[in-house]
Amino acid sequence: MDHAVTYELLHKDKETGARRGVVHTPHGDIQTPVFMPVGTQAAVKSMRPEQVKDMGAEVILSNTYHLYLRPGHEIIREAGGLHKFMNWDRAILTDSGGFQVFSLGKLRKITEEGVRFQSHIDGSRHVLTPEKAVEIQNALGSDIIMAFDECAPYPSDRTYIKDSMNRTIRWLERCKKAHKNIEHQSLFAIVQGGMYKDLRHECAKMMVDMNFPGYAFGGLSVGEPKEEMIDILDDCIEDLPVDKPRYLMGVGTPDYLFEAVEHGIDMCDCVEPTRIARHGLATTSHGRLNIKNKKFEKDFTPLDSECDCYACRNYSRAYIRHTFKAGEMMAAMLISNHNLHFLVRLMANMRKAIEEDKFLEFKEEFNEKYYE
Repeated sequence: MDHAVTYELLHKDKETGARRGVVHTPHGDIQTPVFMPVGTQAAVKSMRPEQVKDMGAEVILSNTYHLYLRPGHEIIREAGGLHKFMNWDRAILTDSGGFQVFSLGKLRKITEEGVRFQSHIDGSRHVLTPEKAVEIQNALGSDIIMAFDECAPYPSDRTYIKDSMNRTIRWLERCKKAHKNIEHQSLFAIVQGGMYKDLRHECAKMMVDMNFPGYAFGGLSVGEPKEEMIDILDDCIEDLPVDKPRYLMGVGTPDYLFEAVEHGIDMCDCVEPTRIARHGLATTSHGRLNIKNKKFEKDFTPLDSECDCYACRNYSRAYIRHTFKAGEMMAAMLISNHNLHFLVRLMANMRKAIEEDKFLEFKEEFNEKYYE
């Protein structure tokens, strides 16, 4: 069976598990490893699609749960699909909504059928099943759609995790049967199993046997120590086929991105760059910068002297601090632009380092400045 989305491995770093590749999609190629900006509700916060494209982003992520509740997937289908609706002509990945639903706590109830929940918007009652999650994503028309999984909280005991993992596998089979647009969209599986390596191995083996075009690690970066995440990746990454893309969900800080890529991950996403921007925090070559700090009141240098993003080419720390203090939207817009550009450029530099078999050297050089 031909998949709509395929992966091409171009080079593997000689000293680490880092991979340089390309994910081919119906809306263009994605150079990997890649960081995917998040546009949860069909918009990357504070950014126009043209700006996201100009910084070199080749794929963005949107969310099934949020778009189902507002404006509704049928409206987006009527608009011609998510690409047309939000004016983005490159690749889109949609999360299944599983993580968001399970984050609702007392507002949701898990059954074998799916999840019954109340909307966080108006309290209305809904049922999200594997079939419904796929139906919504088929209507959205995203290039990569994610299976509906149960994202167990951290920490959880082994019995809970095993039951949750088995339910995720049963739901995955239902997702696969429900997927109707195979020629234009590819369904990725999500490996669960908590912090239990044997369960991760078991889950990965069953999912790989089902032959999906891509695989994600779910249930990591959910509050566990970074060392535990690295340990799981180190032990379980080889369970996944070398000729399929590997996606680590919810990772978006430089330290986590380096570890993910070093252990063989191809795709990462996180809301962090725009979220911290709204709180006046910028990620720079020399660490995180808090623009609220009074010492920047008369600082007429850019956020990052080594950055060529729109914000750094045109505005000073003093100006951005002023707009933040004045409650202007401009501050969040400029810092969001910078933070996203910083991570997109970081991944481009990682790709170059992998091609030259210098990944660890690049990581060391980056960390020396970032943590000085």
